[in-house]
Amino acid sequence: MRDLLNHLVAHRSGALLLLAVAAFLEAYGDSCFQSALYRASGMSRAAAFVAGAVSLAAYGLVVNAPRWEFGKLLGVYVVLFFLLAQVVARVKFGQAPTTPILIGGTLIVVGGAVIAMGG
Repeated sequence: MRDLLNHLVAHRSGALLLLAVAAFLEAYGDSCFQSALYRASGMSRAAAFVAGAVSLAAYGLVVNAPRWEFGKLLGVYVVLFFLLAQVVARVKFGQAPTTPILIGGTLIVVGGAVIAMGG
């Protein structure tokens, strides 16, 4: 698996794909914990905790297994995490982004572009 991930991150599109997968896994794992803590009970609570733990463990593997300079890609990752967290919030919880979230998100996207192009 490590060889496959290393091969992926050797190319810009592969690195972007892997960052998107990692961002989704982190956002989804966090949403599972939120569901377990505030929206579920009994077996569904236990299942949400397990799903969150599995998702966050997979995130850790995806981010740490390949040999890449993650710090250089952090700006892009933060943008992807923000965007995918908004998608998860909308799909899983029915939460639409508010005006402050949209304005702040625009700043995050611009900041990520500055970091990505400056490095």
